[in-house]
Amino acid sequence: MRAPVWDALHGHLMPTPLADIDVIYFDARQHGAAVDAHWERLLGAAMPGLPWSVRNQARMHLRNGDAPYRDTADALAHWLETPTCVAIRLGAEGPELLAPYGLSDLLDMVLRPTAAGRRKPGQIRQRIDTKGWIRSWPRVTLGSG
Repeated sequence: MRAPVWDALHGHLMPTPLADIDVIYFDARQHGAAVDAHWERLLGAAMPGLPWSVRNQARMHLRNGDAPYRDTADALAHWLETPTCVAIRLGAEGPELLAPYGLSDLLDMVLRPTAAGRRKPGQIRQRIDTKGWIRSWPRVTLGSG
């Protein structure tokens, strides 16, 4: 969600290529990566050529060194940068916005670490460098946590 917003705010006529399209869900009964791979294959068949990345957040705390997450929204709040912590969920009433840190940093183009990000400053710096965020969107600023 971050890339299209920052593309629009920068006036980019061509969208920045997406490294991945994150699809997250929470199912405490299914912890295996095979289920995620199954959903990625289905999405790839339905919409080929897109970089799908499906992850059950019920197991991602193990990879991230966090306490177990309660649900999808709690997992999202543990991502490293505030403008990344924005998602759309298909709820019973229709689409719902999940933005545990609000939308200000996304719209103001500020890369600010979350509490989890403050514990992992090296990972944030690596993400900024490898993903090329500042090269792609030079008006993005780094905020303090």
